[in-house]
Amino acid sequence: MKKGTKIALGTLVGFIVMVLVIAAGLFYMVEVRGDKSFVLSGNSSGEVVKKDPLADQKQAWKKVDNKQDVALTTKDGTHLKGQYIPATKKTNKTAVMIHGFGVDHTEMIPYANLMHDQGYNVLLSDNRAAGKSEGSFIGYGYLEAKDYLEWIDKLIDDNPNSEIVVYGTSLGGATTMLLSGMNPPKQVKAFIEDCGYTSMREELVYEANTLFGIPKWVANPLISVMSVYSKILAGYSYNQVDSVAAVKKNDRPMLFIHGDEDNFVPGYMVHDVYDAAKGPKEKMVVAGADHMEAYRLDIPKYEQKVESFLDKYMD
Repeated sequence: MKKGTKIALGTLVGFIVMVLVIAAGLFYMVEVRGDKSFVLSGNSSGEVVKKDPLADQKQAWKKVDNKQDVALTTKDGTHLKGQYIPATKKTNKTAVMIHGFGVDHTEMIPYANLMHDQGYNVLLSDNRAAGKSEGSFIGYGYLEAKDYLEWIDKLIDDNPNSEIVVYGTSLGGATTMLLSGMNPPKQVKAFIEDCGYTSMREELVYEANTLFGIPKWVANPLISVMSVYSKILAGYSYNQVDSVAAVKKNDRPMLFIHGDEDNFVPGYMVHDVYDAAKGPKEKMVVAGADHMEAYRLDIPKYEQKVESFLDKYMD
């Protein structure tokens, strides 16, 4: 073998090894359970808000009685923890609340309080690989959607007359959209997604570029390698996390919410998923709102929109 060929071959092998190592490091950072504050520090959902506009909702939730600890063991053996809070007056209506990336169910307390105030039973759960739930890998909505289908089955086993709305924010919004395309039971009547992403690939390319300055032409092959790691270790590939494809399969009502200045899940994504949605749909874009700020920025408008949407589609 000529010297030049050896050098070229060695360079190629070195490049491949470098890609594999970098992709492994990124996979660990974004998908393996652990502290994700390095990601969240760049957006409002991970910041400490000095004067939280939703403080009243959080205080009201502390006064809600009869919070019941619940648990679920999924088909793959993962133990999940949550809370079930019955409505003040007996009802068949239940809101399944799904939190986002790097947090736990407490992130959803203001939204849970909103639904409880509107007369709903509420289910709050820590996603797999979050809070008190087990799990080593974050599913970016795919694994979580399958888990919440099992939570929904549990609710229906307890009350076959359940009328369920699935409501998620950020990663929970993506989970909501993915679940909508998984043919959930007929008792699921409607969906609300707030600042969910179009697909895992598109979101990771965006984050790689904006948070770490990785050019898209570099990010794409790295993410493809990460997807292979994910398929082997976590049981799903990134191509399976496609909210656009999921909402095309859903024929039930969905409310899409986003801030037009979202710098974590870019605002244009809400238009892509809304346009793709098959079933009855509504959209609310809040001017000036960054990630997870739509509710905080205009509380009365947000609450009115959620209430009016559900009044149309929940019996």
